[in-house]
This record gives sequence, structure tokens and C-alpha cells, in this order.
Amino acid sequence: MTALKKYTRLESNGLWRDSPLAQRREVIVAFREATLVLSDPKSGSAVSHWSLPAIERLNPGENPALFAPGAEAIETLELDDRDMISALETVRSSLAGQRPKPGRLRGFLLGSGTFLVLGLGIFWLPDTLMKHTASVLPAATRAAIGQAAMADVQRLTGSPCTSPLGSFALTDLADKLFGPHRAQILILREGVTRSAHLPGGTILIGRKIVEDEGGPDLLAGLALTERLQAELRDPILPVLKHAGLTATFRLLTSGALPDSALTGYGEVLLQDKGVAVPEDVALARFKSAGVSSTPYAYAIDPSGESTIGLIEADPLAGLVPEPLMADGEWVSLQDICSTN
Repeated sequence: MTALKKYTRLESNGLWRDSPLAQRREVIVAFREATLVLSDPKSGSAVSHWSLPAIERLNPGENPALFAPGAEAIETLELDDRDMISALETVRSSLAGQRPKPGRLRGFLLGSGTFLVLGLGIFWLPDTLMKHTASVLPAATRAAIGQAAMADVQRLTGSPCTSPLGSFALTDLADKLFGPHRAQILILREGVTRSAHLPGGTILIGRKIVEDEGGPDLLAGLALTERLQAELRDPILPVLKHAGLTATFRLLTSGALPDSALTGYGEVLLQDKGVAVPEDVALARFKSAGVSSTPYAYAIDPSGESTIGLIEADPLAGLVPEPLMADGEWVSLQDICSTN
């Protein structure tokens, strides 16, 4: 860690986004012992902490430099300070030298596996090709496909609702439910009655869920269930099915889908009912997240007849759990679609 000690007090200005659709925000970027701390220049309070070993550069050789706190992260940091960029690159190189390098073996396996599956996929089982492609896609490619799919969804839903306080409340909730930088929850104006999800960890929620319902437990329940559905059925698979065999082959060989491959996917996503989540699996996830399953159960079936198991076995029944968010945050979230 010699390279790290050299920069432990280095600071610079930067432009930070907490999600791909958020506006850039000026921050103070500071090296610390094992983290990069991003702070508000006015209040001095930290807005994000990045683990130095996980930081990745998204645009090598370009300026201003663009960094992310990990391969699956949704945050980005734009820097034009040469000393800070050099420091990050030096530390990243130093840390990378200490990691195992599976790239060559992975590349060989990917290449040989690709030719084998292509022989089966093109001439025998197209589903095999799509499943193989899904299994080898890196997180960055998944996130890029998710963003491209989101662009098509917005034809039908409009841009996601945003506001400073409402967006912060959504980010805070996503971090509580799934861990820092692991998911993004977006509120959409139209088209989504309840919820949906996209590759890359994006969860879509209809505005009526926050405007008309009683509290954040339903919002959290829908988000948890969408994540479970994504675990039970890879969200890349319906995208590839819509894109078709030729586009999937191009993705496997070149790493990118044709520009037109996702045209019309918005309609497919918004009509997709998803996959059924077993009650015991859902209850276990609700319990670990500290979320009541009853509001979700009644939202799915107001009579409660088909979701009686989720109601009777609610892991928080009779308890007084810690609130998912403060009352002020929930009020800000309810107004998120009325401020833009």
C-alpha cells in the first residue's frame, strides 16, 4: 500500500452523479486510508464513500476522466484534476498488480465456449445461444443494455420523476434494501401500474404507488419482489428474446447490440407479468430486509385471498420495526413527480 500512503491527504474538486439519470453535482474528492470520500463543498458532509480497490475508470485515455466505485455501480465521478487522476491511476495500478488475473483463461473459455454454443444455438437450439450469452455478459455490458432498454421505455412513460429530496430518499431506500450502489429505484409518471425491472439493477415503480398508497413498506415490498424475480429469471433473457437471434449473436461476438435491437422493448416490458416468486422465498427476503409483507400482499390482491400466506406469516406482524424512512423523506417522495 506504499502508493496509497503518498496520496492520503490529496483533495480536488469533482462532478458526481448518484445515478445515470441524475444531474451532476459538485463535490470535494479526498483520499483517505482505504477509501475515496466525496463531500458536499458547502456543508462538508460526506455524500458517498468509495472503496479504493474497487474503483474503475470508465474512459481510459479520455479527459475529463470518468470513474465508478465498481463494475456494477450506478454512481460516476468526473475529474479533470491531473494530480487526482494520476493518483487514482497509480493506486489502481498498484492494487491491480496484487489481484489474480483470470482474464486470459476467461477469454479462452469464453471463446471456445462461444464456438461450441454457436454450433448448437444457430443450428439446433436458439435458446441455448441466448442463455449462454446471458451467462457470460460482464456487469458493465448488462448495465449498458439496461440503460438502452430504459431509453425505449421512456417513449411510453416519460422521463423518471426527480427532485433533490425525493431522489435522495429513493437512493437511501435502495441502499438499505440491497446494499450501497447495488440498485437504482426510479419512479415513472405513466405506463407502470406497479413495478418492473431492467438489467443492471434498475427497478421501475409507478407514481401511484407513492402518491396513493399508505407508506414506504409497499414501495419496498415491490422493489424486493422485483429483485427476486430478477434472480429467478435473468432480466437479460427477455431482452435477448426481443432482440432476436442475429442481434444476440452480434452481442456475443462484438459485445454490443445493434442500435435498433431494443426498439419496441418498452411495450414488451410493461406487459410482462414477470415470474412467480414462491411465498417462502419472498417471506425470507422480507424478513432479512426488515419489511412488512402485508402491504405488498394487499396491493397484489385487495381481498387477501390469494396472498393469505404473506399476510398470516408476515415476519413483522406484532412488531414495531425501525421505519424504512423518515416521515419527511416519504412526503418528499410523494411529491417527486410534481416538481419537474
